[in-house]
Amino acid sequence: MTRVSFLLLVATVVSALWLVHSHYESRRIFMDMESARKEAKRIEVDHDRMEVERRAQATPLRVEQIARQQLNMRTASPAITQYVNAQGAAIGASLPAVGGGQ
Repeated sequence: MTRVSFLLLVATVVSALWLVHSHYESRRIFMDMESARKEAKRIEVDHDRMEVERRAQATPLRVEQIARQQLNMRTASPAITQYVNAQGAAIGASLPAVGGGQ
């Protein structure tokens, strides 16, 4: 009878240790999953912020402002437009379409 009791005691202890180990692993995996969710949310928020910034940088008004200030471009008008026919001879005004300051 003592042999059976001893085997049952060992089986109970092993079962308890296995239960503790499985709970520990379950909690560890859950924490890893939660940290991955938080990281995914942070990346999504960063992506949305960058999309908003990209849209703000690409507005026609901003592009025109940069073209005027940094590239010294100006709006094309008939007075500064140069037309070229098929043979390559210039027709019209002699000022280039792009360049120079205001």
